[in-house]
Amino acid sequence: MNAPLPEALAIEIDDRAHRQAEVVAALAAVLPKHALLWHREDTTPYECDGLTAYREQPLVVALPETEAEVAAVLRECHRLNVPVVARGAGTGLSGGALPHRLGVTLSLAKFNKIVKIDPTARTALVQCGVRNLAISEAAAPYGLYYAPDPSSQIACTIGGNVAENSGGVHCLKYGLTLHNVLRVRGFTVAGEPVEFGSEALDCAGLDLMTVLIGSEGMLAVTLEVTVKLVPKPQLARCIMASFDDIRKAGDAVANVIAAGIIPAGLEMMDKPMTAAVEDFVHAGYDLDAVAILLCESDGTPEEVAEEISRMEAVLDSSGATRIEVSESEAQRLKFWSGRKNAFPATGRLSPDYMCMDSTIPRNRLSDILLAIEGMEKKYGLRCLNVFHAGDGNLHPLIMFDANDPDQLHRCELFGADILESSVAMGGTVSGEHGVGIEKLSAMCVQFAPEEREQMLALKRAFDPKELLNPGKVIPSLARCAEYGKMHVRRGLLPFADIPRF
Repeated sequence: MNAPLPEALAIEIDDRAHRQAEVVAALAAVLPKHALLWHREDTTPYECDGLTAYREQPLVVALPETEAEVAAVLRECHRLNVPVVARGAGTGLSGGALPHRLGVTLSLAKFNKIVKIDPTARTALVQCGVRNLAISEAAAPYGLYYAPDPSSQIACTIGGNVAENSGGVHCLKYGLTLHNVLRVRGFTVAGEPVEFGSEALDCAGLDLMTVLIGSEGMLAVTLEVTVKLVPKPQLARCIMASFDDIRKAGDAVANVIAAGIIPAGLEMMDKPMTAAVEDFVHAGYDLDAVAILLCESDGTPEEVAEEISRMEAVLDSSGATRIEVSESEAQRLKFWSGRKNAFPATGRLSPDYMCMDSTIPRNRLSDILLAIEGMEKKYGLRCLNVFHAGDGNLHPLIMFDANDPDQLHRCELFGADILESSVAMGGTVSGEHGVGIEKLSAMCVQFAPEEREQMLALKRAFDPKELLNPGKVIPSLARCAEYGKMHVRRGLLPFADIPRF
């Protein structure tokens, strides 16, 4: 015979069931039957995004197929004071699409049409569920492509890219999502249509699109995006440079930029990561190197030849032990295939990994790598490192087993240490993956209470009831107070003493 549930838990389950029935009844009036999921076996696939260490069962999942249905869902949720979490492909790595246990997960996967390619204006009008890579594939016949290329571009959606302000290996030269979007259209939390930006070079009024992009689904629901397209370069070549010392490799990155060169891509991998990806894709990497750099040049053949020559000279003078330049497009793509497959290669080695995402000044790359080496010993976990080195965006991948609570705890402490060290070195807690729930506590370290309150005031201007993706990005005062106590117990600096540049 089963023991009775504790009274508090029984009441909570009862309350959830009652709330679920209320929400299902309201949404069933505005959505077809097949577009509404609430049974556990149907909602389980939505319980997390790419950050699998944290999971939550959504109350209801809505799968609208038209803009009118999206607006109706939002209006009903607003009327009932039900939280809404918009979800694209679920490839995010910070828990930004983690469901709210008493809320609706709004899946926008069916908004996957490329509405128009305009080769004259060099723009593409696409729905939010269109995959990043699909835009470039559609634009290819016109000799154009969409520049931001996160490693997940084969699966991630443009709506998610807008939410996180995604970048990719070529963002150093071509910019992040923010720099490649002209206009965003969608709905407010109350289901009212809203538009940010313009297809013109400028738009009237406040520049709110720069507020929306990177706001992690907290201000509005994106449905349609106008992106810029750029011409495919005539030629691209990639240098693979090997180094026998971490500090030499880090300094080489700073030296390339200091020489006035802005490569199309400038990436760095440490030895463990190089071994992992080489075993997976056989990209031709130097397995003896302590670190390798991938430096790409694109443009006309003359421009590429001149820039490659200059980069080779800088890398050689910086202590490179081996320099190899791609001799064909196939070899260039092979070099990049390793970098692009860093995450799945790590997944082959560990049951779980937590991909961190902070930024530091370029001249501190070697400092943070050496610090991470010490953290591996401190927390007893391995970490593979891959960096968007050109703009100082780190992606350390901490390997652990989520089924072991102690390993998960040590992984969380390891990640917090990386983020706090990044802030102390003059960086930030996020570069392109967002804060979500993963970096909530780190926001307490980087931002003072007054700054966090200003962020919250901005959210309330768009969403007074705080229903869109609540409980993420901006930590509560109570959470920061508790984290501050734990911070001191761990023997780390009080928040007030951490340098902020």
